[in-house]
Amino acid sequence: MITLSLVGIGSGNPDHLTREAIKTLESADVILLPRKGAEKSDLADLRRMIAAEILSTAPKIIEFDYPVRDANTPKYLDGVNTWHDALAGIWQTLLMDHVEAEGRAALMVWGDPSLYDSTLRIAGRLIARGMQLLVKVVPGITSLQLLTAAHGIPLNTLGSPILITTGRNLREFGWPEQTDSVAVMLDGECSFSSLDPTDIHIWWGAYVGMPQQTLISGPLGEVGDKIIQTRTQARTESGWIMDIYILRKIDQ
Repeated sequence: MITLSLVGIGSGNPDHLTREAIKTLESADVILLPRKGAEKSDLADLRRMIAAEILSTAPKIIEFDYPVRDANTPKYLDGVNTWHDALAGIWQTLLMDHVEAEGRAALMVWGDPSLYDSTLRIAGRLIARGMQLLVKVVPGITSLQLLTAAHGIPLNTLGSPILITTGRNLREFGWPEQTDSVAVMLDGECSFSSLDPTDIHIWWGAYVGMPQQTLISGPLGEVGDKIIQTRTQARTESGWIMDIYILRKIDQ
């Protein structure tokens, strides 16, 4: 039985690591470290820095190249499932080749493994394939927490729920019913621009928690174009971008 710990490491600031996260990484025999191409080398560099400078032990580091999801697959979920199968195959090979029986492996996960992240689903594929694997989760600070903290706002209004969704869902289905607040993740197309901006306020952030953190907030009709321009420029300069935002209907 191999133990695989999925360790949330926050959103780009080493200070986000909890004591539990550090202890788990230090006790690992092997740390799997994904490389997501030259454009996102900053993400791999942060993980390397954590392993080299923060941990008091020296687990073996096994780097691997992340496969790219085929965005041209007609059905979105078919493309995602194929992508996850490929990742599961890579993980299984690495764990079998580099981790002893009863050994401990760890994988550093951006943010938290439970919030719009697929590491738990991929680990589940390994178990479904018959691999003797014990999966543990170490929670991490999420970009959603960092966004609300950076803007100094509560996540929801009094007595009202908030929906956490994706840009794709916002474009396809519009504003969800029975809520006045929507948190949007995984949006590469500024999907807020598909909405009627009347009485909607936005709190947007890119690279939240990192040195290049950028924040914009205000009435959607007034700041929407500024967000689009800022996002485009930041992505061009960095080669990649991670952003998140909250939309809230505010009665005038």
